[in-house]
Amino acid sequence: MARTALLEQAERERVAALGSLNSDTRSELGQYFTPATVANLISSMVFLPESGKIRILDPGAGSGILSAALVQRIVSERPDLHAEIVAIEKDPSVIPHLQRVVRTCENVDRQRFNTMVINADFLLDSVGLGATLELDSFDVVIQNPPYGKLGVSSQARKAMRAFGVDVPNLYAAFLALSVNLLADNGQLVAITPRSFCNGPYFQEFRKYLLNSISLNRIHIFDSRSSVFAEGGVLQENIIFAGVRNGERKTVELSESQDHTSQITSNTVAYSQVVRPGDPHQFVRLVSSDADTETAEQMALQPCTLSDLGIQVSTGRVVDFRSKHALRNTAIPGAHPLVYPGNLRSGEVKWPLEIKKPQWFLPENETDKSLLLPDGWYVAVKRFSAKEEKRRIVAATWTPTEKYPHIAFENHLNVYHINARGLDAELAKGLTAWLNSSLVDKYFRTFSGHTQVNATDLRTLRYPSETTLRLLGRSGVTCADEIDSKSWLVAA
Repeated sequence: MARTALLEQAERERVAALGSLNSDTRSELGQYFTPATVANLISSMVFLPESGKIRILDPGAGSGILSAALVQRIVSERPDLHAEIVAIEKDPSVIPHLQRVVRTCENVDRQRFNTMVINADFLLDSVGLGATLELDSFDVVIQNPPYGKLGVSSQARKAMRAFGVDVPNLYAAFLALSVNLLADNGQLVAITPRSFCNGPYFQEFRKYLLNSISLNRIHIFDSRSSVFAEGGVLQENIIFAGVRNGERKTVELSESQDHTSQITSNTVAYSQVVRPGDPHQFVRLVSSDADTETAEQMALQPCTLSDLGIQVSTGRVVDFRSKHALRNTAIPGAHPLVYPGNLRSGEVKWPLEIKKPQWFLPENETDKSLLLPDGWYVAVKRFSAKEEKRRIVAATWTPTEKYPHIAFENHLNVYHINARGLDAELAKGLTAWLNSSLVDKYFRTFSGHTQVNATDLRTLRYPSETTLRLLGRSGVTCADEIDSKSWLVAA
């Protein structure tokens, strides 16, 4: 069978399987099947030996299109290479589609291709909570793992902790288990959300992954909606390839708007992607010369937050837990309550009609512990709206001199000094710095989602106190004003 016909059949089975799935079941299982063009790109990242035999694992195989794409490559490029393929799929309704695809792969050349389909729960069965899944080591694991959160007390989450790594998401669990099945110098190639690259939720997983494999290729899709448009997925997706116990010298970073557009590529030092000594093990995607220049400019900034004596924390008021204390009008004893909607053009505008309570009336000691003494603070949105141009949106709270305390809602990060305010110059300068294009561009190199964690802000480099105060005295607040100045240099 011609190699084009092989992938065409796999694509037909993918579309048929997708159309037959119940939407609720699909959401529960986190099923997002890989389009043929994406499967081709993923398979292209696998290094294939000239001859011999390789063992390939396709966990969460769906309709088997990744296996088909890889077989297509082998047929086209490696006439002396034999392959054994193990495809694992949980959903019984998808199994017939998968069986037809892998049978077609095997029929290409029965002397060279040996396939096996296993109807199993790769996660639970791998950790002994279902049917026993005994698998030998593999030379290649190629996958589009299922997406979906794992609750802290879920059976799967507990099982992964017992396995040795805590993971907050199904796809991270699949990756961790896959790494464990790789032979020495075995390859992992996967398409996943970019969310594991930074943030505290994936920190333990990142350490496990990066201690186990060395990254050698990462491909970034700029579009959040096109790769898995059929499933309505709004994620920044990446494809990454890594080698078990491989060398950490360079990483090829490539980029395209979506899975059909032109690809640009750049090779950078491994240390630019995973910084030596970084306790958070962020994966930084400096995919262009401009990104590299941004990273270098950020590295020139002389200070950490600790050097400046400043801390950043999430806002203390979780409104659904403090409904009894929320007020829509000013009454005696109530204090200002600041939401993300109060942040406007570099300043906190309060009170403001934003369909959110604007006052906080403490009724007990617990409520009082959620307050901060009034002063100069810098607030940063933890979640930026998709339509906002900036990922980091910062604003300065100016003391009212009328209220002794202030409350910040939990969807904000708040800069403070030992739970008290900054001085005016420092607060204004810090706001200006955070709203600069340099900070925004740098943040995008390691964060693929709209969430901004306090941990992310702690890892940034900052100008000296002198430079921040100079910015504060300048009076600039919005990004356009800041970027037109020559403030963003080390001092």
